[in-house]
Amino acid sequence: MSLRRDDSLGFSLIEVTLALGVAAFCLIALFGLLPLGVRTNQNSTSQTAAAALLSSVVADLSATPRSSQTSRQYEITIGTAKVLYFDGEGRVISPTDPNANPRYRLTVGFPSSPAGTLAPTFVSLKASWPPLVDPATTTAVDFVETFAAFDRN
Repeated sequence: MSLRRDDSLGFSLIEVTLALGVAAFCLIALFGLLPLGVRTNQNSTSQTAAAALLSSVVADLSATPRSSQTSRQYEITIGTAKVLYFDGEGRVISPTDPNANPRYRLTVGFPSSPAGTLAPTFVSLKASWPPLVDPATTTAVDFVETFAAFDRN
């Protein structure tokens, strides 16, 4: 009995070239998606932080006693529009401070409610970034917005 040796074992050069081409295409596509994933992650983080700021301000306004017209934490006067600036850690900062690095701009507005009635107090909150761009005049900013009503009667 003789053993016959087959010289055709393995892959041909064309098969190896095609496999490398498919692998290279997949790697290029994967590396092309990485910047998109990083950008999406950054946007998601910014939106989550902005929503947390809105939640904190809503909690501060709802905790304001009826006897007071100014919130305790953020010193927002009920009924008066105000713009606050926050850093990346959620602290209120002054935009005129040269060492300040604001990350979010929070616009607090109070739509009018009928005077002399027991209507709730309405508040409109809009957190936007970049902070030094006014969202009222520029539409190319990212923002998170909410509307709340408080019973202060």
